[in-house]
Amino acid sequence: MKIVFGHGKYIRGEGLIGQIGDYVAPFGKKVCLFGGKTSLSIVSAPITKDLSQHGLEMLPPIWYGGECSKRNIYNLKNQVEEFQPDVLLVAGGGKALDTVKALGYLLDLPVITIPTIASTCAAGTCISILYDDKGEFLEISRKSKNPDLILVDTQIILEAPVRYLISGIGDTLAKWFESKASNQKAVPNAFNCGAVELARFVYELLLKEGKRAAESIHKGVVSKELEDIIDAIIAVSGNISNYGGDDCRTAGAHAVYSGLTIFPEAHEVYHGEIVAFGILTQLAMEGRPDEEILDVIAYYKQVNLPCTLGDMGIDSSRISEEQWQTLGSVTVGIEDMANMPFEVTPQMVIDGIRRADQLGHTAL
Repeated sequence: MKIVFGHGKYIRGEGLIGQIGDYVAPFGKKVCLFGGKTSLSIVSAPITKDLSQHGLEMLPPIWYGGECSKRNIYNLKNQVEEFQPDVLLVAGGGKALDTVKALGYLLDLPVITIPTIASTCAAGTCISILYDDKGEFLEISRKSKNPDLILVDTQIILEAPVRYLISGIGDTLAKWFESKASNQKAVPNAFNCGAVELARFVYELLLKEGKRAAESIHKGVVSKELEDIIDAIIAVSGNISNYGGDDCRTAGAHAVYSGLTIFPEAHEVYHGEIVAFGILTQLAMEGRPDEEILDVIAYYKQVNLPCTLGDMGIDSSRISEEQWQTLGSVTVGIEDMANMPFEVTPQMVIDGIRRADQLGHTAL
């Protein structure tokens, strides 16, 4: 039996938040809205107003808790169970979206995701990334609701800091490098091979239009390039994960991301920014030539993605040998690393990070 997940309807347009009742009403009369603090400060008033005009009942907007952790997921469950909602809405970035997708799984309720930044594909995937309450990675959870509807208000994405879009580019670049690596261990079929080819297309699109999309945000203009990159990050990238499944989901780049969360400094760096450095490390672990890695770094410099540990606030000169060993051990223990087509040792991780960092400094 072959089971393939795909997200529900994807709708992108300017001003969607002010018309949200048209899209929510078919799901039921009782609504809960969750999100990050910043996102709720932007969208809760227009959402509440429009839902009220459609005669829908809702609790006051609820902050998701700050981390996609089991504690926060169950805290939200306790807050809304008595209300017996018909549908869950969540606005924000990846951790908020993942938290409420996990809540939707627990409560067996439809989930509508409203990404307010284009920084990950979390709005369109059927997994949640779990952390502890301090922000250190724990696991990839399949106990997560597949979104029934994705609403992307382009105006809100446009008004968000450009750094979020750049982070989304970093996270989405990884689809190509990771899917072609992890798929080497799989039996080829229409879905996983199709996912890899789609990842290749998205990679080429990012190289072609990523810089101009970022410039569009600086100019405050919704351009074709910006729309393309938003769709690629949120929807197309999500479908690469959904279609490829475990055959070509995440690999070395995301494992390095998770490993680097042992450093408190990394908690101030966005997910896709760290993943971008993880791509360089994965290429180093694969034994790719310097020229290939430097080509990727050259693109990073165009769009302002990190290419050294220092770019992420991590001072390599102050990392003790014990910390290096911990970093290597933690990283190889991450589920993503098992998707690499060869066995990765802690020393390979350490050497890969050091080589990536050195090449980043060479390019600078």
